[in-house]
Amino acid sequence: MFARLGSSGLVCLAFAENPEQQIDTKPRLIVKEYPVRHRVLVIGVGSIGERHLRCFQATGRADMALVEIREPVRRAVAERYGIQHAFADLESALADRFDAAVIATPAPLHVAMATRFVESGVHVLIEKPLSVCLDGIEALREAVQRRGVIAAVAYVYRCNPLLVGVRQAILGGRIGRPVELVAVAGQHFPFYRPQYREIYYADRATGGGAIQDALTHLVNAGEWLVGKVDCLVADAAHQVLDGVNVEDTVHLLARHGQVMACYSLNQYQAPNEVTITVTGTSGTVRCELHQHRWRWIQKPDEPWHDESIAPLERDTLFIAQAHAFLDAVEGRASVPCSLEEGIQTLKVNLAALASVESRSWKKIDDFSVMA
Repeated sequence: MFARLGSSGLVCLAFAENPEQQIDTKPRLIVKEYPVRHRVLVIGVGSIGERHLRCFQATGRADMALVEIREPVRRAVAERYGIQHAFADLESALADRFDAAVIATPAPLHVAMATRFVESGVHVLIEKPLSVCLDGIEALREAVQRRGVIAAVAYVYRCNPLLVGVRQAILGGRIGRPVELVAVAGQHFPFYRPQYREIYYADRATGGGAIQDALTHLVNAGEWLVGKVDCLVADAAHQVLDGVNVEDTVHLLARHGQVMACYSLNQYQAPNEVTITVTGTSGTVRCELHQHRWRWIQKPDEPWHDESIAPLERDTLFIAQAHAFLDAVEGRASVPCSLEEGIQTLKVNLAALASVESRSWKKIDDFSVMA
């Protein structure tokens, strides 16, 4: 399955489960007409919600509406994107009819809001993290199954063609059986989010801190590449960022079944870097997002084989994610990250937070979803 983008190219979304299927991960322009248009509602148009609105609009497949309780923000975003239907509250929006909703409110509100839309027969794309606890998860899961709608979680790394290439190489057996994963990432968070002290990030209860805000992307990507995390131990601390007390540094050891994993992340280093390396019994594959390449090697006396792409524009992956979600709504593809996969990563988040507090290993199965 491929997602089309605009003037500068396209990101290829490859969700083939056949390891022998060859997938081209090179960006390219594909022009396609979409006869079906969808009414899509974005709930919450802060930084990430506005991006979702803009990127769904950029697909050319959606008629957009929004919900925003802050009147100045609601008016400004509606004017910026020519949105005719801008609701001041959720009840007014629920009285209208939509095909899909993007839940981009603070994380503690995600599950309850998503459940209300699902019960109304509306497909949902829920921002990460799915939640900050497991309350209401089983009710959401049951409603999705009963109503037969699409529910996805917005882990956008899965829309990166570099990660797609790495995954396909692993599925295709290029490195043999995976045995180790090492992920290292960092960026200067205040540079990218100057208001971090005043937003959700400042409090774990609203989805803040490095584990729920940033490491969760890496872990979800790792689970996509080598399978679910079974158990973990984590160390985290507030080291540098001014004006907050939540952790900005995380080191996490995990077991994805037989695969041993190590994750390291900080939110204050100058370079914006993400590297994910998977080593198998007969080779190594590596994704270097900041270098716009993935690479592989099978013999100690040979050079790396590089697969490079042009630098991606700011919205590229989010437009690809919007295309993939709409493809799933139309029954033509699976979503990049399903509700069940999002629930699994939520449990990893909770286990990591618990491990930091107890300084001990945690089993993911101990964080069960209650009916």
